[in-house]
Amino acid sequence: MRNVSIFVVATVAILVLIIVSGAVFTVQQTQQALVLRFGEPVAGRGLVTKPGLHFKLPFIENVVYLDNRILDLEAPKQEVLASDNTRIEVDSFLRYRIVDPLKFYQTVGSVERANGQLGFVLNSAVRRVLGEANLTQIVRDDRSALMQRIRDQVGAEGARLGVSAVDVRLRRADLPRQISERVYARMQTERAREAAEFRAQGSEQAQKIVAAADRNVVVLRGDAQRQADQTRGEGDAERNRIFAEAFGKDPAFFAFFRSMQAYEAGLKAADTRMVVSPKSEFFRFFGSSKGEAPQAAASAPTGAAPAAATAVE
Repeated sequence: MRNVSIFVVATVAILVLIIVSGAVFTVQQTQQALVLRFGEPVAGRGLVTKPGLHFKLPFIENVVYLDNRILDLEAPKQEVLASDNTRIEVDSFLRYRIVDPLKFYQTVGSVERANGQLGFVLNSAVRRVLGEANLTQIVRDDRSALMQRIRDQVGAEGARLGVSAVDVRLRRADLPRQISERVYARMQTERAREAAEFRAQGSEQAQKIVAAADRNVVVLRGDAQRQADQTRGEGDAERNRIFAEAFGKDPAFFAFFRSMQAYEAGLKAADTRMVVSPKSEFFRFFGSSKGEAPQAAASAPTGAAPAAATAVE
């Protein structure tokens, strides 16, 4: 009998544990729960958003947990035809939140199925919105406005699923590889043409600058030569005037001075040698400071041959 009693107590304890465990459920901070009775939400306590320990009827009611955080959806890369007939590859993603758990559960049932349907909605909205814009608007000018329009359209479609679109972003919007290579080659050709044009303009400017500098050099040298010749002429004229005044004041001294200059110029060491008679007129000041002919020259016999002056190279 004692063994039977122990068995009965153990069985009852197990049943109590099973009933209690079936009647209690826990909602985490990142979750919200639906309490369903035969597939329908329980009136008054069908939606549980407060985290903690909660109770339900065991075996009759079941709990479905849904995430209350912002969920991410990565859309596959797709090719879009813009309004200017430019094909671009678009990589986008969606962030959404479950705002109506009951509708979400009744329409899609799980996050995986919701991602599948929202992916189609996102791709359709991207093609529809970007198809009305050109490449410049998509890449640069109206990118933010276009993403806002896509988010609004996805939000309108997502409301039927019990979700709200928080944000939509175009991660990349690029040309296909073949088109990108052609565009890059065209850009290289255009840049090479511009570089050649700039080099030609620079060469032209350099030639103009060099020509102007050469012209200025010729003009400056001409002006300097003219001024030098004018100054030299004025100096020569002043020298001649001084010489003329000196000759008028003392012709004998002027003759002596000119002879000294002739000696200095003619008796320099050079390759040419001169043989001149010391009794010649050129050396008249060697015999007398007054330039008078020596007595020996005056008493020389008649018919004597004059000394010859010879230049030997």
